[in-house]
Order: sequence, then structure tokens, then C-alpha cells
Amino acid sequence: MDLRVQLGSLTLNNPVLAAAGTIGYGVEFARALPLERLGGLVLKTVTRLPREGSPPPRLVETPSGMLNAVGLQNVGLEALVRDKLPALEPYRVPVIVSVLAETPEELTDMAGRLDAAARADAIELNLSCPNIRHAGAGHGRHVRLVAHDPEAVASMVAAARRATRKPLIAKLTPDVTDLVPVAQAAERTGADALCVSNTYVGMSIDPATRRPRLGAVTGGLSGPAIRPLTVYRLWYTAQTVRIPVIGLGGVVRAEDALELLLAGASAVAVGTATFADPRAALRIAGGIERYCRRHHFKSLQALREAADLQ
Repeated sequence: MDLRVQLGSLTLNNPVLAAAGTIGYGVEFARALPLERLGGLVLKTVTRLPREGSPPPRLVETPSGMLNAVGLQNVGLEALVRDKLPALEPYRVPVIVSVLAETPEELTDMAGRLDAAARADAIELNLSCPNIRHAGAGHGRHVRLVAHDPEAVASMVAAARRATRKPLIAKLTPDVTDLVPVAQAAERTGADALCVSNTYVGMSIDPATRRPRLGAVTGGLSGPAIRPLTVYRLWYTAQTVRIPVIGLGGVVRAEDALELLLAGASAVAVGTATFADPRAALRIAGGIERYCRRHHFKSLQALREAADLQ
């Protein structure tokens, strides 16, 4: 059985990734699970300079999910390259570095730095976290994302493509009317794969205090509650591009991952489920393999071709 996945020049041994922001810098989870058995690690998003992140509280439980407003707390690119990537040297697992930049020029610099980093096997362009605010906005309100605008996406992907030959994954936002123009802009300007998608902007208010439950007021909704929305967005987006699409959103069980694969995903990423079960990604990968054996699928391509979605 062949469960390998090709993302540009990067080969994954199985289709299950640990999603950015949920597995830290990888080594923190090495005692909990054999990292080598993952399809790949997507490290938490890094910015050019270190960030302290949002004020607490940062996490709020919701029905079938959670809201988070961590605010991209990270060590910064220099410390990532100097300390975090070398620490992954003993582990034979593909490492994808997620990056966020505020301008195309900054992204060119960051991608160039990672192009020279031995342990960065691919780069995820986080285009779906806030980095542009309208006048008068605060605490995440009235935020415009790069991934809302096909032209902005094209500019950022092209900027990264100029600086590296490593595989580029464009991570998009679900909070748009139509993902297709954005996805096609990323493909046209050099993305090797897409990630569909990220969290949905949400908010929770405590009636006892009459105040937002998150320190940043708004946050990203993730977990099983968003899975049907993800399946739909992935299905219609995957039909319009030729590059691989990674499904992200609400994957807790192997059945959830199989939904995304049948909808057209080449791989899936496991995020929120890791908080409850650090071995969730391995459990899901094992479940996919058992399903394929039981139904006599010799490859993921054969599985996708068996889908009857008309």
C-alpha cells in the first residue's frame, strides 16, 4: 500500500500532518509520540521578530470546539533557525516552517533565510492571520487578511517564490465569500500546495461580566464544529486547482480525515485534537491505513477516485 504524498519536491510517508500552532516546535512532543511516524510537522508560525502574543485569557472552550487568540507568540526567525531547527536534527520527519510577514519584502527575506536552513524542508505561508488593520481598529476588530485579497496573495506568494526553491504551501482563510480566486492566485504565482483552511473568526461574551471571554476580544474557532464547513470549502476549491490541497479543520478521527481525502485533499492536518490527545495524528494515520486495506485501496489516489460526490 502506498500512502505517500507529494507536495512539490517534498515527499510525506503518510498523509497526516501535525498542524501549525498545536505541536509547538516539534521537540516538545517527542516524549509523547514518535515524530518519525507523522507525515510531517508544521511548526508554529514564526515572524521576523519575536512576539509576546495576545493578553490572557487566550483559550475559550466552545460547543464541539474552542476559540483561541494566542496572537502568534513565537521566538522569532533568528532563534528558530539557530535553536529550534537544529533540535529536530535527530528526528527523520519532514519539517514545514510556517511563516507570517507583514510585507512582500519581509517575506522575501524570511524565505531566503529558510532556503539556507538545512532542517526546513518546506515553507507554509500563513496568509490567514491578521496583519492589516483598518483605521481605528483594535483588539482584532475589522481586520483584513492577506488571504482576503487575490492580488495580495499573489504578491506574497511571488515574493516567497523569488527567494526559495523549497516547496511553498499557501495557507488560506475560510472567511471569504469565494476561495477559488484566492486559491488560483496562489497557484498562479508559485505555490506548490494549498492549505484549506484556517480557523473562523469568532467571539464569546460572558454574561456574568458582560465582557469578552478572550483578552483579544475575538479569536479563531476550531475543532469538530467547523469540519462540515471545511469539507465543503475543500471540495469546491480542489476542483479548480491542479496543485495538492491539504485539508485542515475539525479532524479528530480517521473518519474525519477520510471525508477530506474523499473531498479531494491530498493530505490532512490535525490541530485542535492534539490538545486532547497528543497522539491523535498517529491514531488517525493508522485508521486511514486500516480503512484502505479493508477496502482494497492500494493508494490514496485510488481512494479519491472512488468518491461518488455527484
